[in-house]
Amino acid sequence: MRVPIKIATRDWDYLTPMILGDVTSDRIDLQVDRVGTLIPDLATSDVYDAAEVSFSRYTSAMAEGTEAVVGMPCFIMRGFRHRCVITTEASPLTRLSDLAGKRIGITGWRDSGNTWTRAALRREGVGVEDAYWFAGRLTASHPIVDRLDGFGRPGRIEAAPGERPMMELLAEGELDAVFTPFMPDGYFENGSGFRQLLSDFPAAEKAYFDDVGYVPGMHIVAVKAGIAEQHPWLPAELTRLVDESQRLWTTKRRKYAETTPWMFDELLRSARNLQPTWNDSGLDANFGMIEAFITELREQGILQSDLTPQSLFPFESER
Repeated sequence: MRVPIKIATRDWDYLTPMILGDVTSDRIDLQVDRVGTLIPDLATSDVYDAAEVSFSRYTSAMAEGTEAVVGMPCFIMRGFRHRCVITTEASPLTRLSDLAGKRIGITGWRDSGNTWTRAALRREGVGVEDAYWFAGRLTASHPIVDRLDGFGRPGRIEAAPGERPMMELLAEGELDAVFTPFMPDGYFENGSGFRQLLSDFPAAEKAYFDDVGYVPGMHIVAVKAGIAEQHPWLPAELTRLVDESQRLWTTKRRKYAETTPWMFDELLRSARNLQPTWNDSGLDANFGMIEAFITELREQGILQSDLTPQSLFPFESER
C-alpha cells in the first residue's frame, strides 16, 4: 500500500511531470498543491505532510534545536542572485561594489535568496556594515508584514520608510537599489524605468560559478519528522521523484524549446557552462554550497551556531 503524502510547492515548471503523473512511485501516493507563497510552518500544518521550505529558516530552526521536520538536501529552488539586484534605468550604478554606502531595499532580511545576494556583495567588498538596508514590501500589492524578523538595527537595518512600496521608493530616489527574487509587474515591458544593476549579469554569474562551483540553493524539500521516522525510506523516495521530474522536464524542454525565441540559447548555455551535476540532490553533491551558506549566515549575524552540513541534515547523514 502506498503512503499518501500531500506536499505544498511553488509552481515550478519542472515539477509538471510529477504533477501530471508522468513520474510516479510504487511507495508514495503523492498529491502536489501549488501555492503562491511558502506555507508558514510545516511542523504545525494540519493539511500538508511535506513542503518546499526556506533553507535559511530551516537552518535557523535546526540551530535552535527544533527537529519537527526533516529537511533533505534536495534544492527545489536554486538560482544565481546577481540578477536580483535592480535599480533605475537612470542610475549611474553598474557594479555591485558601487553599492557601498548606498540605500538598499530588501524584501526580507533572513530570506535565503537575500542572504546569497548579500554574499555576492560581500565578495565585492560590501558587507552588511557598508550599506544602509531597508526591509519592506516590493509593491503596493504585497502585504505589510514584519520583514526584519528581529534583525533590525536603527541606522543600519530598518523597515522601509512609512512601509511604502520599495519600487516607489526606488523610482523616487529614496533607495539606490532593491533586492528581489521575483520582478514586479511591468518590469519586463519596455519603458518600465528599471533595470538589472549589472548589465551583463550572466557573465557575472558564470564567473561566480567558475569560482565557487555551485548554484546557490534557496529552498529545500522537507517532511514532517514523524512521517520520516515511521517511513525512513520516504525522504529519499520523495527526493527521487523531484529529481526525476527535473530530468524528464529538461529532456522535454530541450526538444520543445520554441516556447520563447531564445530559450534554445538559454538551454545550450546552461548545458555548456555548468557542470552536468549542478542540480544534483544529496549531501555530498551540495556539501560545499551548504557549508558556504552556513558561513554566510554567521558572517551576516543571522546564525550563532556550530552547525555543520552533517548536523544540518542528520537524516541524510545517517543513510
